[in-house]
Amino acid sequence: MKSLAELKIALVHDQLLEFGGAERVLVSLKKIFPHADIFTTCFRINSLGSHKKLFKRWSVTVSWFGKLPLVNRFYSPFRFLTPLIWESFNFSRYDLVISSSGSWMSKGILTRKPTIHICYLHHPPRYLYDYETAIEWQRYLPVRIYGTIVNHSLRLWDFQSAQRPDFLIANSVETQKRIEKFYRRKSTVIYPPVAIPKTIYNQEQKNYFITISRLAKPKHIEVLIEAANKKRFSLKIIGTGREERFLRSIAGEMVEFLGDLPDNQFEKVISGAKAFLFASKDEEFGIACLEAMGYGIPVIAYNSGGIPEYLVDGKNGFLFDYLNYQSLVDKIKKLNHLSKKEYHQMRRQARKTAERFSEEKFKKKISDFITKAIKKANSLEKINPNL
Repeated sequence: MKSLAELKIALVHDQLLEFGGAERVLVSLKKIFPHADIFTTCFRINSLGSHKKLFKRWSVTVSWFGKLPLVNRFYSPFRFLTPLIWESFNFSRYDLVISSSGSWMSKGILTRKPTIHICYLHHPPRYLYDYETAIEWQRYLPVRIYGTIVNHSLRLWDFQSAQRPDFLIANSVETQKRIEKFYRRKSTVIYPPVAIPKTIYNQEQKNYFITISRLAKPKHIEVLIEAANKKRFSLKIIGTGREERFLRSIAGEMVEFLGDLPDNQFEKVISGAKAFLFASKDEEFGIACLEAMGYGIPVIAYNSGGIPEYLVDGKNGFLFDYLNYQSLVDKIKKLNHLSKKEYHQMRRQARKTAERFSEEKFKKKISDFITKAIKKANSLEKINPNL
């Protein structure tokens, strides 16, 4: 059997139009397999912000769809083309293909034996299974009719495509449950890598709170803003997105929008925060929360999705149970009532939690899983060559 270094490997990713948790996983996979070829639907390096330097030296194969002028900039209405996009790629010359799959369902690629296909699934497409999405496509009747027809066909294809990978990896227990519910398949949980500093900054915490997020509807930044407006505490928001104009319109003087920050400014701002606030609904993992914990910042987050898998109420932060500003404020009050000793203990616990999700641990778990998967696939093929 070939070693991992000898394998011809392809990494397949949904799209490279923004940088988030899924793209962080792709970057880590590329570090494990530096000679792997990259395939994706669309790629616009300038849309990756300060992270574009990570992709500059990559050789990326873009789908025929991604080469169409203007069309890929408005890709949501063209999701019905997803099956045609992924099934157009040819992976016959690869020993191993790893798909990094989410809303654009890159798990739907076609491979044939002896090529092994392993899918790292960030989440089933939210728009197919009644989870909140960045765009309220059901708001307008023509779009709702169109979406209902298209989504029915895509849901059938999504189930079919989920049967194609030889092995499935889920990014959280929450995602693992959704895989079993929607796809009737077993999976292995390997949490995504979290970028954490080597040491906690000794900088004294200031009196502001912080959040880092795409400014999209499911993130419910408006709940954080309402709390800051009514209870008069300072809130700094890092990130951009389609909801920014609306969020700015409802934000009071206590709210500051910082956009995308370069690394040196980001570290200074986050390390000085009193706590990290998070109100996303049905978040599969919530990598931003753990990044904050890596700086020793307690997290106050909505009790939803995969967040409770690592956030323990009263230990490394707080969980609020209702998606409204009052429920959030109640937990902020609990944080403010901690003694200095209790607060610093919570900081230490936050850091300790983040260390469980380091990039090095992710790399080892992925490498071990792939090695075992290849051995298993090869042994099954020897037993039954027709598989």
